[in-house]
Amino acid sequence: MIKGKLNRIGFLYANNIFAGTIEEFRDQYREYYRFTYDQEYSKFYPPIGYAFPTNQITFEYDHLPPFFQNLTSEGWIRTFQSKKADLSKEDSFGLLLANGSELIGALSIKTERVLT
Repeated sequence: MIKGKLNRIGFLYANNIFAGTIEEFRDQYREYYRFTYDQEYSKFYPPIGYAFPTNQITFEYDHLPPFFQNLTSEGWIRTFQSKKADLSKEDSFGLLLANGSELIGALSIKTERVLT
């Protein structure tokens, strides 16, 4: 069960098709995350990853799921991106939002929903 208030949101695209949202909620102690498929995407397109089957619409976590964590950079690139975005290197979700539109591969994460 998600606790806290909505803090930040990312809009996930797979091959430039809106696939769903990844949301961060925060209470006074920690962050919680929820990935929700877009209804249309879940009916007609393949899952974004093995851990996110389209027969389930909403996934809730008490940590940023490894699937999304692994989309962030490492090493000197992470250091550079965190300085450029004025974020902590430990703020994986923030770095994902700041750099998600330039991911390598089929997925991208944007801070605003793009209508096509």
